[in-house]
Amino acid sequence: MYEKFFKRLLDIILSAMALIVLSPILLVLAVIGAVAMKGNPFFVQPRPGKKGKDGKERIFKLVKFRSMSNAKDRNGNLLPDADRLNKYGIWIRDTSLDELPSLINILIGDMTIVGPRPQLVRDMTFMTAEQRRRHTVRPGLTGLAQINGRNNITWEQKFEYDLQYIDNGITFLGDVKIILGTVVHVLRRDDTVREGTSSDLDFGDWLLEQEKVDKDTYEEKQVEAKELLGMR
Repeated sequence: MYEKFFKRLLDIILSAMALIVLSPILLVLAVIGAVAMKGNPFFVQPRPGKKGKDGKERIFKLVKFRSMSNAKDRNGNLLPDADRLNKYGIWIRDTSLDELPSLINILIGDMTIVGPRPQLVRDMTFMTAEQRRRHTVRPGLTGLAQINGRNNITWEQKFEYDLQYIDNGITFLGDVKIILGTVVHVLRRDDTVREGTSSDLDFGDWLLEQEKVDKDTYEEKQVEAKELLGMR
């Protein structure tokens, strides 16, 4: 009953309330971000969501506060991540405030408060069928993996926690424990290394580095991701 009805109802109520209460903070952060990033303070990126009736993941647009600038070199190429991450970007990541705009995704039904974190589309193409079972539920703002090491555990461990969350049964009490655990981690600023920085590889890059995929398979999966994003 909770998973099928009350969980979504709570998502709507809590995300709407949070957006109203936090609107002054969101406005201030948007203004500061626009100045710090010298442009659009928001970051929008396609992510795989819950599977539809056709068994395929629905791609949605995740909204976050931008933490890296779009600074480019003389040839028009983006500078390395480390060069695009300024003090504001480090701070907003460290405090997890960059995640606040994702409340919009929760309100409209792309995401839920607690569930497997939405990874990149190119990460999804490298997942096994078993690992992609994580997409049988809505992706979450936080999840079991985020309170058990977050980005200081391996990709495979993350997916194991995601599936454990699903297989153990999604309950109200379980979600409350994860939310409270997340609050503690945020206040302590634990495990705040994030995807997209030099200290954390994409799933495919990690598999290649660990020699769990060969170069040909790696290239094929990258092409598959581009096709899913309509980049070809």
